[in-house]
Amino acid sequence: MQLFVKDLTVIDFSYLCPLRGMVGESWIVDVLLDGGLDEQNMLLDFSKVKKTIKNTIDDVADHRLLIPTACNHVRWQQQGERVWMDFESDKGSIHLACPSQAFALIPTEVIDFESVNTFLQKALKEALPDNVQGVSLTLRNEVLDTPYYHYSHGLRKHDGNCQRIAHGHRSPVTVFENGVAAPKWDEYWAKRWHDIYLASTEDVVAVDSLSLSAQATATDSSHYGFHYQAPQGDFQLAMPKDCCDIIPHDTTVELLAEFMATSLLEMTPTSDFKVIAFEGIGKGAISSKQAVS
Repeated sequence: MQLFVKDLTVIDFSYLCPLRGMVGESWIVDVLLDGGLDEQNMLLDFSKVKKTIKNTIDDVADHRLLIPTACNHVRWQQQGERVWMDFESDKGSIHLACPSQAFALIPTEVIDFESVNTFLQKALKEALPDNVQGVSLTLRNEVLDTPYYHYSHGLRKHDGNCQRIAHGHRSPVTVFENGVAAPKWDEYWAKRWHDIYLASTEDVVAVDSLSLSAQATATDSSHYGFHYQAPQGDFQLAMPKDCCDIIPHDTTVELLAEFMATSLLEMTPTSDFKVIAFEGIGKGAISSKQAVS
């Protein structure tokens, strides 16, 4: 017997790539279960499918930074609940010192659908009842016909997992100028925020003030340093400057939509703007700005 659930959940996360650096991503998860019927003549009650499988995926991968631990570009060490991470990419080196729950350590050379699928299946097999003999996942991107960007960030004031300093999203954006769709501005933001780290000015610190690993190669001339204390612990990050956009406030989707609308108005003060900014899949914020009179 097989049981399936389409669009079970969405994983919002970031991962490290030797070519692209730190990449924000959003993947849709479909699930297929194999097994026998239980005492209720069910393979698994749908409410338990959604709760058990979604909660397990959320616990091990969602809002984390996925690390390909078999990649020769990565070095990491752990002491207790703290992890130090160094990664070399074509975009520059990336360095972190964070609580272990900020990361998902994937035993692979590259983060892709296959390697993450294998990682998640292992975690799920330990969480599901004995009559469930097999679990298959399909991980996929949202199909988009409009421009989108990949961004990573962290929200120090968030009381949930968004406080982790390096998690992200794959997000479309739609801009209207004077009530008309303006694809040139969609493309502008897609290009500006391609594989970007979005940071708040209040989190910027000198790189040499960070407690990174002894192997870290970041300097104040090449990298921005970011540091904050949040409920889950102490988060530190050094990112190549070319991979960052420093925002004068928090990077919630509400304020990012506001930032985009305000920036567009500054560039074209005689136009009205409406920005529909997504945070991952199916959710986001809208900000409108009126022309300067």
